[in-house]
Amino acid sequence: MKRTLGALTAMALLLAGLAGCTGLGNNAGAAEGGAPVAAPQLGRVLPGAANSTAEPTNGVVSAPRITDDLILFGQSAAFNGPARELGSNMRLGILAAFQEVNEAGGVHGRRLELVSLDDAYEPEAAIANTLRLIEEERVFALIGAVGTPTSRSATPIAADAEVPYVAPFTGAAFLRDPGWENIINLRSSYNQETEEMVARLTDDLGIERIGVMYQDDSFGRAGYRGALGALERRGMEPVSVGLYPRNTTAVKTGLLQLRRGDPEAVILVGAYQPVAALIAWARHTGMDPVFMTVSFVGSNALAEELGPRGAGVFVTQVVPFPTDDTLPIVAAYHRALAAYEPGAVPGFVSLEGYLAGRLAIAGLERCGREVSRACFLDSVRTADNIDLDGFPLRYGAGDNQGSDTVFLTVIGTDGRYHPIDRLGEATP
Repeated sequence: MKRTLGALTAMALLLAGLAGCTGLGNNAGAAEGGAPVAAPQLGRVLPGAANSTAEPTNGVVSAPRITDDLILFGQSAAFNGPARELGSNMRLGILAAFQEVNEAGGVHGRRLELVSLDDAYEPEAAIANTLRLIEEERVFALIGAVGTPTSRSATPIAADAEVPYVAPFTGAAFLRDPGWENIINLRSSYNQETEEMVARLTDDLGIERIGVMYQDDSFGRAGYRGALGALERRGMEPVSVGLYPRNTTAVKTGLLQLRRGDPEAVILVGAYQPVAALIAWARHTGMDPVFMTVSFVGSNALAEELGPRGAGVFVTQVVPFPTDDTLPIVAAYHRALAAYEPGAVPGFVSLEGYLAGRLAIAGLERCGREVSRACFLDSVRTADNIDLDGFPLRYGAGDNQGSDTVFLTVIGTDGRYHPIDRLGEATP
């Protein structure tokens, strides 16, 4: 049944506001201008609502664009602003997976293509982009969205149109609510990441004074609630809490808030630029606790931003180590990445994008030639085992999250990430 989406814009905007949006007034560096990224053959990057004044059409949802030889996917993500590396690398990994299957003849004879729109990590732009992708581009599914506030705004629109919302780059708890019939999560949740952080800080290092710094929006609060729950389960609470506005590097006030509690360790919930700014300022001023941050930070970009100041920073990850090509899935990722973009540096975010693409392919393959959105969702949501070259994903009744694994990494003095099993291990 066709559904009218006109009324959903107001509803999604309201949800964006309730999510704690800082608004377009805070998107420092979010629209840097310049021409759209050059589009490869199987993907297009179009200027999205983040750098466009066009209004959404608010029309009637059309049938998905499935032809005899094509299935079209859509992505709204950050391609400008402080989170741009996250969107670019998710897209890179997805397209590497799509090209890999296309060169092998496609999925049951159909090529996969991706159209990406820039939302600059702003909820209002994600609303307009989602409407455009569904109504005008007629995408079969949405894939690789970046962020909690943008996903919170986009998901009501996708759900009403019964469009699959696949592998968003966020561990927010609300996306794991079993009431969502169209959402397929790939990664572990922020609750699982922060539980691992607190467990390792307390068990491995005996740390008792833990502070939290988070982005002042729904993403930051999701991570903060996870850290708070992990501490409460151990009879603890944060010794200090700092926060900063989304899409800025205005972290000095948050740093002052953190210093009041004299924490031995700080859990950071933010994107790479503000997290790097906070760590750099802290160490510049003589504050040097153990810093730990969640996977959303954008690991490669964080290490590059920090430079020599990054040594000893811990990051929880939700995908395997991207240079460990002894793992079949990582070896496949290396081959696909090199074929799609020779010279591209393997990283955690593009590996997650590749896994997202492989998950979409697995769902389509299970449907056969007579593919539909309903079949695609059912083929994944009822699968108790999807094996992506040794990386298992398990779904089932009331469980729309495939992986529950959290990996631990640290930046060494060489500026590179190293996998570890516990805090305190010697690293280069």
